Amino acid sequence: MKTLVKTFATVALIAVSTFAMAAEGPSSKNIKANVNLSTADLALDHYVAVTTEGESAGVEQLFAEDFSQKVQASNAQSHSRSALIKSLKKQKGEKLNCTVTSDIIEESADYMVAKVTLKFQDFTKTDLVTLVREGNDWKVSSSVNAYK
Repeated sequence: MKTLVKTFATVALIAVSTFAMAAEGPSSKNIKANVNLSTADLALDHYVAVTTEGESAGVEQLFAEDFSQKVQASNAQSHSRSALIKSLKKQKGEKLNCTVTSDIIEESADYMVAKVTLKFQDFTKTDLVTLVREGNDWKVSSSVNAYK
């Protein structure tokens, strides 16, 4: 009888442990995706993926703390880092129907300025992106958008 009780107790403990570990799993909210931003080119490629392909991994890691975005249009707008990150997270998985080209305008050991052009069917968005090296990673420090 004691052996039977121990067997049921062991099975119950294993079942509870298995369900607890499965609930934590790799998709736990405490784990953040770490994206390789060790070069300016990788950071620029990730910026394009985040803004045009709905990539959401490493969004917080990509933007510098003092990031700002300016939109040059009939009514000029400015967006903070937190507002842009919130907006990009809402667009997770959404791919824009556009052709993307990027050209490096200027580059040094610690910063890069790139022109990213998104050509849609009826208009074109030009994004001047400034990236800076912060420690071992590159981050987007500013973005200026214009539409034609």
